[in-house]
Parts: sequence; structure tokens; C-alpha cells
Amino acid sequence: MVESQSNPKKMMWTTLAMMAFSTVWGFGNVVNGYVYFDGTRVVFSWILMFLLYFVPYALMVGELGATFKDAEGGVSSWVNATMGPKWAYYAGWTYWACHIVYISSKGTGGLRAMSWGIFGNTTWYDSVPTAWTQAATLLVFLLFCWVASRGIPVLKSLTTIAGTSMFIMSILFIVMMFAAPVINPHASYLSLNLNWKSLMPTFNLKYFSSLSILVFAVGGCEKISPYVNKVEDPSKNFPKAMMALAIMVMVSAILGTFAMAMMFDPKVVNANLNEYISNGAYMAFDRLGQYYHVGGLFMYIYSWCNVIGQFSTLVLSIDAPLRILLGSKEAKEFIPSKLLKLNKHGAYINGIWMIVILSGSLILAQALLPNAQAVMAQLVKLNSTTMPMRYLWVFAAYIALRRQQEKFETSYQLTKKQWLAYLAGFWCFIVTALCCFSGMYSPDGFTLFLNIITPVILVALGLILPAIKKRETANI
Repeated sequence: MVESQSNPKKMMWTTLAMMAFSTVWGFGNVVNGYVYFDGTRVVFSWILMFLLYFVPYALMVGELGATFKDAEGGVSSWVNATMGPKWAYYAGWTYWACHIVYISSKGTGGLRAMSWGIFGNTTWYDSVPTAWTQAATLLVFLLFCWVASRGIPVLKSLTTIAGTSMFIMSILFIVMMFAAPVINPHASYLSLNLNWKSLMPTFNLKYFSSLSILVFAVGGCEKISPYVNKVEDPSKNFPKAMMALAIMVMVSAILGTFAMAMMFDPKVVNANLNEYISNGAYMAFDRLGQYYHVGGLFMYIYSWCNVIGQFSTLVLSIDAPLRILLGSKEAKEFIPSKLLKLNKHGAYINGIWMIVILSGSLILAQALLPNAQAVMAQLVKLNSTTMPMRYLWVFAAYIALRRQQEKFETSYQLTKKQWLAYLAGFWCFIVTALCCFSGMYSPDGFTLFLNIITPVILVALGLILPAIKKRETANI
């Protein structure tokens, strides 16, 4: 039921909760949590992350969305209203810059999914020299940059279809895995050991340097901010929807973890870490098909959904963040006019060239890694370090909003108590920043170098562009 019976124009809180769930959550989050945090030991960390980070984060997004209900630019609009246009430019830049790494990972992920979809494994793909796989990734990336430059709203509907089907398969995996022992009791399952020792993590360097994986997994709920005021009685029903979202995500994460534990021994996973980071989701669906005597059917369906999703997201990630950055009125004040140039198809052609140089350089640099699995594992970690940096602006905007709350009217507040609002904002900001910095660590020297130099270059470029614009304006 999408609409409320008492007000047909308003949305039920249950509808918003489901929309948010499908936006925030995916099966890959379950796999990454299981792989990086030693199997069921991730359960404790998931619970802490939901209660102490995700819930206040979602409720802050609700207050910002309710306050700036007519703003179309999302986080940049919130920052513009609370902190001014220059900070709004930096927020827009951060959102765009984070996608440079994300774009690089989509080509790699799409080719890997295609290998599973065609061959039913990645044996051949992983045996090819890294220089060849990265050359193929670069060609795919350049092809989709060309597609984006044509100004065509390509694959948006396919992205929605693929995203929805992947979400459905994530839920089905959990349901079908728990049903498998009943349907096929003679298959080989690992026994679940749910004692305190198997659920508590080991608090070491690996643990703290992997927390960014969990922050990245639960982030992104600011995408639902436009719907805050579309809910009936938002001050009452929005927090209810967010609590329902947190419970659904937590239950999905925990049950998904237990489902994975029935399939994969953490000791085997730790001994073959890159393989499980790169292929864990496909291996899980492949094994699920064996339990149901349908061979690789589930794995093939998942693979081709992922192929469509990865490549269509690649186009959208080239085009959409660039339009958000360069299409905003703040951009014209801080970005050199050459980057604002539109081609005859209405695409920001020089902006696309900037993406070609930055993402293309990252793709080529990874040709130095030993194999395709190492590339995929590094991209997962690099994404978890860079992508959460955009969440920092959500918390900065929230703190700025509460400092001047008398200037704004809102239909919903996280709390009436100022000290509690400040505590929530600063807490989430500090946790995100610490996880991003600790996530940069890697025992591999080259990976550590890339994890540090990539954000440094992107931040430096964001600072240089306004200086170029200032000189350009002075010379007019």
C-alpha cells in the first residue's frame, strides 16, 4: 500500500522504510562484512554500527530533508543554506571526487560478473596478466565515457531493474539458505556456533582498519531525504520509518551472516581473502543452486543482473555526479569556465575528459598489482575509504543547521535538546573521519600508497580549481 487512506497524497511510513531499505542495503554488504570481519564475529560490529551510527545518521538526514524540503541539490543544497556557497562547492566536489574511485570499480566489477555469467567461474579471467585485464577495463571505461558524452539518458531504467532484482535476490538468498537444510537435509552444511567467542571480534589493527567497510555499507540514506515531507505526520512517522529501516537492515545483516556461515568456513576465507572478496557473492549463489539441485542457475541470474547493474551504474556515475557538480549555480563561481563547456549533446565534455584522466590513471596504476583478484580487493577497500568522505558533509550541515535553527522552520527534529543534537552530529562526523583514515592502512605498500595518494590528489584538485577561477576572473 503506497498511499495513506487518510491523506491520499501522503506516503505510509512503511512504504518509506521499504524504499530506504532497497536504496541502502545489498547482498555485497553481507559478503564484505563476513569476509573482512572473520565470519560471524561481524555480528557484534553490525549491531554497534546500526545502534550508534546508522540510527542517528538516518534521523539527522530526516531533519535536514524536512527543513530543506524544496531543495533539489541534496547535500550541496543543505550546505549552501547553512554554511554558504563556497562550502557548498566543496561538498559538491567531494561527492563528485568520491565517484572517481567508484567509476574505476564498476568496469572491473562488470567484467568479473560477465566472466561468471559466461564461463560460470573466473578461472580464465584471473589467470590473464593484470596488464591485459586492466587494458580491457580501460577500454570498457572509455566506451562508457563516450556513451555519457552523447548526452543520452542511457540505461537509467535498466539500473532500476537491475538494482531491484539484486535487492530481491539478496532477500531470497537468506530465505532459501535457511530453507535449504529442510529441502535438502543430506547436503553438506557447516554447523552454526553461536557462543560468545564466535560472535565477539578481535580488536586488532585489521579490525579497526576495516571499519570503513561497515560505514560504507550503511551510508547513503541521504538519497531518501526528498521523501521526508511526503510522509503523513513526519515528526511522528519519519523516525518510525527509520527505526524500521535500521531493524530490517540489522536483521538482514545478521541473518545473511548466519546464512554465509552455513556455507563458508572463516579459516578458509581468511586463507584466500582476495578470492572471497572478489567472488564471494557468486560462490554463495552457486552453492545455493547446488543445494536446490538447479546447478549454477541462481549464480547465472545474479551474474547477469550484476553485469547490467555495474555497466549502467558506470554510465550514471560518470554523468550524474558531474551534472550535480557543474550544473549547480555555486559551481560557476568556483569552477573554471572551460570545465563548464557543454557539447552539442548537452554533456559536460571537458568534465568527462577530467574523469577520463583521473579514473583512467587509477585503472592503469592497478596494472602493477599481481592479479585481477588483487585489483578487485583493492578497489573494495579504496571505495570504503573514499566514499564515506561525502557523508562528512551531511554531519557538518546538520551541526550548522542546529547552530542557527531559529532561522529555519521544520516539520521534524531528531531532538529538541541542543546538546544531544550536537553530540549526535559530532559523534557521527568523528566516527566517519576516523574510519576513513584508519581504512587507508594496508600491509601492502602499493595499496597503502594508493589509499593515501588518491584522496590527496582529489582534495588538492578541489582546492586548486577555485584559485584558477579567481585568476580567470581577474584577467577578464
